[in-house]
Amino acid sequence: MLAIVLIIAGGLGLAYGGFTYTKETHQAKVGPIELSVKDTQTVNIPIWAGIGAIVAGVFLLTLRK
Repeated sequence: MLAIVLIIAGGLGLAYGGFTYTKETHQAKVGPIELSVKDTQTVNIPIWAGIGAIVAGVFLLTLRK
C-alpha cells in the first residue's frame, strides 16, 4: 500500500511541481475591529523528490514479490 502511495505522490509531484495555499494572519485588533491579511504561499516540490518517491515505491513493490 505504501509503495502505491509513493508512486502516486511522486507522479503528482512531477506533474504539478508544487502547490499553493492561502494563510490568513491577524495584523491588528482595535476594539471590535480586527484587521487580517490573506497571504498566498507557494511550495515547490523538487524534481529529485518526485523521482525519489517513484523509485522508492517501485523498489518496495519489487521487494515484496
